[in-house]
Amino acid sequence: GLFLLSAAFNHGRRLIQQLIQLQLANRIRAEIIGKALTLDLAYFEDSDFYDRLQNARREGGYKPVELINDTFLIVQNSITLISFALLMLRFSPWLVVVLLATSIPSFIAETRYSERGFRLLTWRAPETRQVNYLSRLLTEDTAAKEIKLFNLGGTLLNRYTTLFDKFFEEDKSLALRRATAGFSLGLIATLGFYGSYAWIVWYTVQAKISLGDMTLYLAIFRQGQSTFQSILGAVGNIYENNLFMANFFEFLCLEPRMKITGEKHKLSLPLRGGIEFREVGFRYPDSEEWALRGVNLIIRPGEKIALVGHNGAGKTTLIKLLSRLYDPTEGSILIDGIDIRDVDPLELQQRIGVIFQDFVRYHLPVRENIGFGQIDAMDDVGRIAAAARKSGAQSVVEELPNGYETMLGRWFHDGHELSLGQWQKIALARAFMRDAEILVLD
Repeated sequence: GLFLLSAAFNHGRRLIQQLIQLQLANRIRAEIIGKALTLDLAYFEDSDFYDRLQNARREGGYKPVELINDTFLIVQNSITLISFALLMLRFSPWLVVVLLATSIPSFIAETRYSERGFRLLTWRAPETRQVNYLSRLLTEDTAAKEIKLFNLGGTLLNRYTTLFDKFFEEDKSLALRRATAGFSLGLIATLGFYGSYAWIVWYTVQAKISLGDMTLYLAIFRQGQSTFQSILGAVGNIYENNLFMANFFEFLCLEPRMKITGEKHKLSLPLRGGIEFREVGFRYPDSEEWALRGVNLIIRPGEKIALVGHNGAGKTTLIKLLSRLYDPTEGSILIDGIDIRDVDPLELQQRIGVIFQDFVRYHLPVRENIGFGQIDAMDDVGRIAAAARKSGAQSVVEELPNGYETMLGRWFHDGHELSLGQWQKIALARAFMRDAEILVLD
């Protein structure tokens, strides 16, 4: 009956563990994505941010479950060890001391190398991201044409394998040192066991204990040693897993840099005073060069203007500042006389429709590609059709087999790829979906 009960508990535990792991993995991914959504554009243009992101989500799907399991394992094995220790005390307190003392050195070595393994993975986060990037580059459609045309496959694959070989050598070196230390210090536990074994046998030969007592003490010493090592192993795992989880919590502590700086104001509807740039200057983070400097510009309501300049002159940067994806380094931007730093960023961005040069091509149905321009009106088919007519995308949609429900891109089943010009019309329709008074076409 006890064996059947034990088997039932084990199966139940595995089932619960699997369900918890699935829930936690999804929860942690959602937490990371949710935090990323709250952060400013500056984070996403900083390589250090991606290193933090890599470290936060690495192994985050199962580390918390291991922490839970190891905690319960320590409790379970502690109860077992106490019962063994009470039995061994009947024979000799020194037997308990030997059991504990001979198990600790290998635990110290294991914990030390666990920390080194964690540090190694953390330090090489940039290279790990590079490996992932090369893998995507070689297997996704975005670069396939150019890679084949310029015969880049072999070069990029060699770069991928070189990085992988470097990782392997680092991991092999650590694994060899860890195994050597584990074996060497594990000998102490082995010597402790056989020394105690000889001691118990010697007492038996001298008829100080019975043959049955000898069998009992040998069994509980071996099991006690194994149980204590399991406890120390679980403690080491908790320490290692906490190192990984620290990266996750550090990522969650990131805060947006752009906040409402003064008293919160609301923009008038419709806008009456227009847009004004006053001595605006901007430098990108960690850059000494000015992307813009001394910009003064007034745009009246109803006015249409074109900004013309060489590549890198700062046209896109100016748009990023207007839509408050960045704050000016100096000067101010006013809409209806209100500094945009005193306006809720969501309200401001709701009033502006922007198509950037590198607009997103969503591998989703046409309806969603356009409807994302005004997310709360995504199911308004009439509004979507009107936006498509304004942008010239209506003729593109009419040629597609399922109209607005046609899947775009080649990543999913029955997807249809568009030309660059057709994609631009879809992106323009997305901007027209928004009931915005300021429309920017970059």
